[in-house]
Amino acid sequence: MSSVPSRRSFLQRLATSTAFLPAAVATLAELRPALAATAGVEGRWELVRQQFPFSEEKVPINAANLCPSPRAVTEQVVAFTHDIDNDCSFNNRNKFKKLLEESRSKVAAGIGADPDEVALVRNTSEANNTINNGMQLGKGDEVVIWEQNHPTNNVAWDVRAARRGFIVKRVTLPKQPKSEQELVDAFEAALTSRTRVLSITHVSNLSGIRLPAKAIGAVAKKRGLYFHVDGAQSWGAVDVDVKDIGCDSYTASSHKWFCGPREVGLLYVKKDRIDELWPNVVAPGWGTTDETILVGARKFESLGQRDDSRLAAVGTMADMHAMLGPAAVEARMYALVQTLKKGLHDAGAKLVTPMDEKVSGGVCIVEVPQQHRADMVNALYDKHGIAGAMTGGLRLCPHLYNTMEHVERAVAGVKDLKKWLA
Repeated sequence: MSSVPSRRSFLQRLATSTAFLPAAVATLAELRPALAATAGVEGRWELVRQQFPFSEEKVPINAANLCPSPRAVTEQVVAFTHDIDNDCSFNNRNKFKKLLEESRSKVAAGIGADPDEVALVRNTSEANNTINNGMQLGKGDEVVIWEQNHPTNNVAWDVRAARRGFIVKRVTLPKQPKSEQELVDAFEAALTSRTRVLSITHVSNLSGIRLPAKAIGAVAKKRGLYFHVDGAQSWGAVDVDVKDIGCDSYTASSHKWFCGPREVGLLYVKKDRIDELWPNVVAPGWGTTDETILVGARKFESLGQRDDSRLAAVGTMADMHAMLGPAAVEARMYALVQTLKKGLHDAGAKLVTPMDEKVSGGVCIVEVPQQHRADMVNALYDKHGIAGAMTGGLRLCPHLYNTMEHVERAVAGVKDLKKWLA
């Protein structure tokens, strides 16, 4: 029987595929001492950047949509995939049950959850729909959401409401909030005696506004509401502790700020809320007597055949986040995005995103007229090698694999293309 490489042997083998990097930082196993031995903040983050394979010619600065994965994750997906293709028997694939549980435990530890409260689904969209389709709601009930929620935590509620008869209320927030309390007050004012659910997006992909989730959660708890947080723009970007936030559920995607494998999503459901939610999909294995399959939130993983290689590799990315430290990653993200925002402002760009990091996350959006957005994004990519997006204007979202030089290039590029700015 073929056997999959252990993480240690895999990381050793990975060194042979990264010959252009200094030997001291060729693997994640060797990255920790290399970081400790490197002087200066930028020098240490340059070592992190070297773990990612993209070239300096085309630099990704759009973490809100899709992040590159480090070589360790990509190569592990490849290694596991080859292992399955070499022997796809049940006998060989049985080991992936243990690897899945290792990934679950590491992901859960990273967000302050119990492993039984975590389901590894396919993406944020599926996780959000599991929540809004799995709740028992009917006529007279209200669901309060933010108008800037992602469609899967926004329009999806309308689709359920049309079938079940409950009411969806949207909260509009100031474009440039003056304080966190102003944001909390707006949501509290929208609640009534009929409100059953308060569902928010932690950080908007449309404006970059970051909601004070813990304070909003305290309001929801005081009123006995179900509190859901879409964390697509916060997991892997900020230091998330779901117990501290006080949410009943939290969703995210591995392929965004977490920098993990694609087609893996996070669904956290608080232990005492799991039983009241129905699963979206019922596949073979759901409802069986095998207690090792569907304990706790695992019932939301009954999705049919999955890519075992990606589920196993999520644990490797969780290892990297744990090694770097979630608080350090958050601090780096803010250092990059705040430098970016100041540079863009000084270059004459008008920001949609608040400058104050207390009410903003890693998403940075510049005002660009609709008719010029494609021109701006394409020219920034073709002429300056900076890959952004046209969501809400010009969206630039730097992350841990970016350097200050990348930020400077982005600012210089926008300044060069300022004829298309608002």
